[in-house]
Amino acid sequence: MLSVVGLVTLFLLLLSYYTINEGERGILLRYGKIVKVAEPGLGFKIPFMEVIEKLSTRNQAVVYQGLLAYSRDQQPAKMTVSVSFHIPPTEASAVYTNYKTIDALKERLIVRQLPTQLENVFGQYTAISAVQDRTRLVQDLQNAMKKAVIGPVIIDSVQIENIDFSDAYEKSIEDRMKAEVAIATRKQNLETEKIQAQIAVTQAQAQAESKLATAKAEAETIRLKGAAEAEAIRLRGEALRDNPGLVSLTTAERWDGKLPETMIPNGTVPFISTK
Repeated sequence: MLSVVGLVTLFLLLLSYYTINEGERGILLRYGKIVKVAEPGLGFKIPFMEVIEKLSTRNQAVVYQGLLAYSRDQQPAKMTVSVSFHIPPTEASAVYTNYKTIDALKERLIVRQLPTQLENVFGQYTAISAVQDRTRLVQDLQNAMKKAVIGPVIIDSVQIENIDFSDAYEKSIEDRMKAEVAIATRKQNLETEKIQAQIAVTQAQAQAESKLATAKAEAETIRLKGAAEAEAIRLRGEALRDNPGLVSLTTAERWDGKLPETMIPNGTVPFISTK
């Protein structure tokens, strides 16, 4: 008899405690009514009268594939979108009261809003701007979801994982991007050629200026040399004019003392040739 009582007591003790992990909250129910929200750690409940339901407050991510939306220029696109969210610990009681499970909350608040908000936001972009300015597109969608989802949940982030246009349109975008790259490359080449031409002109001008300076210097040298020679001639002329005997003196100074070996008949004896 005592063994039976002991077993029953042990069984009741096993049913009377519970543990809540970090990142969770426990909803303690007594006959279906919320008694309290249990914090992480060890807790106790009345067997058969009270039960514990656990709700995760950790960050969760869900991925939705094949969401269809049209761009402002009426290009259809299928997208893969991920949404990260979490339940604030203080809202655990409200989540259980209104939705009971997180999956139910997700379906009613997030899944219903995402297609509508995606259509609204994506419709503000052209297909090409959605590709080129994808960061702003994602930010706009995230802001729209945070405003639209009203309830005991926090949207942490929204990401557009993939944008899939029709094959024909993606080919046209690829061709357009190639054309833009070619144009940009050509512009860069023209700028390079322009700079090289400017460098060549500058070098040619420098060379021309250098040659001109050299020519001017040579001309100035010649002019100065000619002026010096002319001045020397002028001075010699003035000396000869003022000193008639200077020629004879110069001739005498240059004579080596030898008489000519041949003479012209009946000619006078030359003194010396000054040439």
